Amino acid sequence: MNTDGLRGCAKTCLKHKEACPIKDCRLWIDYPDENNCTLVSIYINGNMTLRQIAERSGISFARVKQIETKALEKMKKLKTFNCFRF
Repeated sequence: MNTDGLRGCAKTCLKHKEACPIKDCRLWIDYPDENNCTLVSIYINGNMTLRQIAERSGISFARVKQIETKALEKMKKLKTFNCFRF
């Protein structure tokens, strides 16, 4: 059972201290400090602020906030996550 949340490719990149070369992976980001992988970023940092996410994504903090707001609105409409309080 995988308890750290990392895929095999992310574990390999961490082990060899090299950036992920698979740019068409949906988890790839242009952030070599954390092996170009969103999973590695989360593994290293844990919860991140919207500013940290913006830095890694190459977009503004305001845009990340807009995306977050829209996602929360969709979740509220769909009532997908009843465990969260809105």
